[in-house]
Amino acid sequence: MKVLVDTHSHTVASTHAYSTVHDYFTQAKLKQLQMFSITDHGPEMPDAPHPWHFGNMKVIPRVVDNVAMLRAIEGNILNTQGDLDVLPGMMPYLDFIIASFHEPVFAPSDLATHTQAMVNVIEQGQCQIIGHPGNPNYPIDIEAVLTAAKANNVAVEINNSSFTHSRQGSEANCVAILEMAVRLGTKVSFGSDAHIAFHVGDFHHCIAKAKQVGLPETQIVNRTPESFLAFLHEHGKSVALELADWCQGLSGENHVEET
Repeated sequence: MKVLVDTHSHTVASTHAYSTVHDYFTQAKLKQLQMFSITDHGPEMPDAPHPWHFGNMKVIPRVVDNVAMLRAIEGNILNTQGDLDVLPGMMPYLDFIIASFHEPVFAPSDLATHTQAMVNVIEQGQCQIIGHPGNPNYPIDIEAVLTAAKANNVAVEINNSSFTHSRQGSEANCVAILEMAVRLGTKVSFGSDAHIAFHVGDFHHCIAKAKQVGLPETQIVNRTPESFLAFLHEHGKSVALELADWCQGLSGENHVEET
């Protein structure tokens, strides 16, 4: 199994991360990624960039050395109504939104509260990916969340850093989410959640667990640029058209999947 797009990474704009956009382009090329995404934290996080950061991402080239970059955000779930800290003025500049719980913004509560908030954010229609839902600090009704995600064409993230150095105790939840995704047919996204460029494109734990539960590769929305841009096109995102010619040039490279 080979995954050629990373949907989740952070730059020095989120000050607990340590790499620049240039660093990410360099490492993505070295690791033979074809596309990566910058998803710095939404403004309610204590060390988040100013909202202008997201609007000005338009100055970053779409493609450098034949590697494409998507301009996105990891928005914070604010309340049980499913509101995010993504201001309306930011929306036109974003290729997609990851919606996540973070302790400084949404204090951990109970399963019913977390589930209500997550289902509501899915149903509001702003986000395309639910970030690290396996976090043990935020237990959820997995079937309810994944049912809502499937109904609204939202992908649930399996976050590679949840198996290594972040959100300790996530592994069993992540496996349960993958098993439920297999049962329901819910779409899945693999993200490195890199906070330094050396980790971009690291999905080895995600891939191992996906193989363990028999997740069909067709349910992984970011397996290729073509598949991820098609997913974003389903959400009406113009980046799919902006990168259509570049993506067409890759079409002959992505038919052979690594086993």
